[in-house]
Amino acid sequence: MAGVYQHHEKEFGQLIQGSAKLETLYSDCRWAEGPCWFGDANQLVWSDIPNNRMLRWTPDGGASVYRHNSNYINGNTRDREGRLVSCSHGGRNVVRTELDGTITVLADSYRGKKLNAPNDVVVKSDGTIWFTDPGYGILSDYEGFKGEFEQDGCYVFCLDPSTGVLKVAIDDFVRPNGIAFSPDEKRLYVADSAYSHGADLPRHIRVFDVNADNTVSNGRIFCVTDTGLPDGFRLDDRGNVWTSAGDGVHCFNSSGVLLGKLLTPDTVANVEFGGPRRNRLFICATQSLHSIYLAVNGATRPS
Repeated sequence: MAGVYQHHEKEFGQLIQGSAKLETLYSDCRWAEGPCWFGDANQLVWSDIPNNRMLRWTPDGGASVYRHNSNYINGNTRDREGRLVSCSHGGRNVVRTELDGTITVLADSYRGKKLNAPNDVVVKSDGTIWFTDPGYGILSDYEGFKGEFEQDGCYVFCLDPSTGVLKVAIDDFVRPNGIAFSPDEKRLYVADSAYSHGADLPRHIRVFDVNADNTVSNGRIFCVTDTGLPDGFRLDDRGNVWTSAGDGVHCFNSSGVLLGKLLTPDTVANVEFGGPRRNRLFICATQSLHSIYLAVNGATRPS
């Protein structure tokens, strides 16, 4: 794809491979989301939400069905034991796929009421599971099952799977969406994608300081996308944020300055660093899965 890069700051040139092209790996989704790299299996797993399935891609085998009747899984990540942790629109819950393939429900309610429809998820190095609950999956029957909101807000939750205790970490988002930690886990980034419901609503990523007791503080706006809205995103090992947007993937440095863009032919929903060296960016964009090699590597969590 000609002109795939749009430079805004000189620093962006150090993060990309000028000769690398955008590759389309698969193009038969209805809405591609939730990419998750399995280094031990050399595969990417992602969600095709409206088709109620999950797909896998491998360098040698291409794309195939990973799980059909996924219960409208959206966001995915892995925990410290390598188990897949997923947000289910259909189940209005967060589930874990055990190493033997069985599925465990980790959270489906808060204070006796159903969760809205968990969207995206990240696991901290201490094992706690942080997820967003904006409710997109119950707005219609397209990406889940149409239903009523039972929670009195759209929260960011923190779950301790060892105790089952579920706590509200942040309660002042309109539609919390993508979520990720900085490489040192001292910062938590959360997207607010409420712009999808009105031009006067947020389309930004906020950042919070993470305290030792797993509370957060000092929330502030980190960046605003100038096209579309931020959905899912990931960080590289230098602390740059690579986020979905209307015209592709936008890269912001740790100060929130837009460094540049990777332009795509379709709207991006989420991204993931993968490949043996984690220098390949996988891009879930509407009907397609794309990838491009970068000069920077995806962040790894502290051990």
